[in-house]
Amino acid sequence: MSTPIEILYQDVERVLFTPPARVSSPERPLIGAEVELIPLWTDTGRRVPVSGTPGSSLSMLRPWADRHGWREYVSAKGTPVFAPPGGGQLTFEPGGQLELSAAPVPSVSALLRSLERVILPLQEEAGRHRMQLLAAGIDPVTPVEDVALQFDCDRYRRMTDYFESIGPSGVRMMRQTATCHINLDLGERVGDRLERRWRLLNALTPVLVAMFANSPHYEGLATGYRSYRSETWRTLDWSRTGLVARDGDPTAEYLDFALAARAMLLGPVDGEYQPFAWWWDSGRVGLEDWHEHLSTLFPEVRPRGYFEIRAIDSLPVTLLAAPLAFVAGLTYHHDSAARALEVVGTPRTALLHVAGARGLADNRLARMARELADIALDGCRRLGPGFISPADLEVAEAFFDRYTRRRRTPADDQVPPAEAAVAIEARAGARAEAGARR
Repeated sequence: MSTPIEILYQDVERVLFTPPARVSSPERPLIGAEVELIPLWTDTGRRVPVSGTPGSSLSMLRPWADRHGWREYVSAKGTPVFAPPGGGQLTFEPGGQLELSAAPVPSVSALLRSLERVILPLQEEAGRHRMQLLAAGIDPVTPVEDVALQFDCDRYRRMTDYFESIGPSGVRMMRQTATCHINLDLGERVGDRLERRWRLLNALTPVLVAMFANSPHYEGLATGYRSYRSETWRTLDWSRTGLVARDGDPTAEYLDFALAARAMLLGPVDGEYQPFAWWWDSGRVGLEDWHEHLSTLFPEVRPRGYFEIRAIDSLPVTLLAAPLAFVAGLTYHHDSAARALEVVGTPRTALLHVAGARGLADNRLARMARELADIALDGCRRLGPGFISPADLEVAEAFFDRYTRRRRTPADDQVPPAEAAVAIEARAGARAEAGARR
């Protein structure tokens, strides 16, 4: 008979580290993505609510989705979901951020086309309603106290209560951040291939944060961070974030991580939130509570029957070829993965803060990023044009030329919104003065 902990070990192995039944193989791996966008008013840069006003995300989205044959339904949480005819779904985060989840496909290029077919026309439609769907790691203008929880559901209320009990970053994460998740196959259970992929992806995380940093501003001003989204995660909750992989059995590592994380959905006991291990040992919870708890864990690499890479700030869809080619080229080509592991070594949690704060201004991260970009491009070429087209590979290499090889990130191209507003006003005043003189 299995012990209680063995039951949880077997459950983690079955639910998180076993791939679902689907059309996939080592020769034909799948890749997916989830892209989050922040709806803002074009004239003020402030947040657009999901509903409840004449101008809202839903008032823009519903007629557009209906014209394009999308199906709308309600999720188990009570939030609206839109399903495009080509697969995937469009959902909302707690603060009203839109999230497009693309169906996994066996090609980076096919994934890019599926994202472009939705995001570009939807951003164009938003523009007609005086809105923009911003691809950045965090809302750059609106203070968190002005972003209400957009959905009154039990899960979000419990999460809010928990996060408010430990600091401001949790609510900021729920309502203001946006990312691009990349979803990869777990890998074969041959030798230690799954374990090596697990360690590689965790070790790559600081480099990914640094290379694709795209959130330097908050409340209209420069924060001093390349990725303020990443810094928000660093100060969120040590018990459920960060890097999990060390150098052992992935299932055992993740089980230890999950048991130590505080059970936010179960509420406080005598004013304190307890680790899930406390609840399990008490005999007051079962597997259903365990599965709910697993859904509240947010490590940088999350196993879900696939590996969800959560380290990248949201980027414009026109730039997404770079992170997709980078991650896929380093992961799906066996020799490239081995070379990449030699470059990054073991996962280093301390580098996460450095990556968010300094980006590629850090010498160690800049060196690793340049080496890994070359290895990734080589891996992509060897995976062949059926996996990523030459045109998409050129876009990725152009990104590395423009940013990575020059120790820059997309954050370096941004002007603080408050400074931009001042500059616009100054230019308008100068034009008015010039007109008066004429």
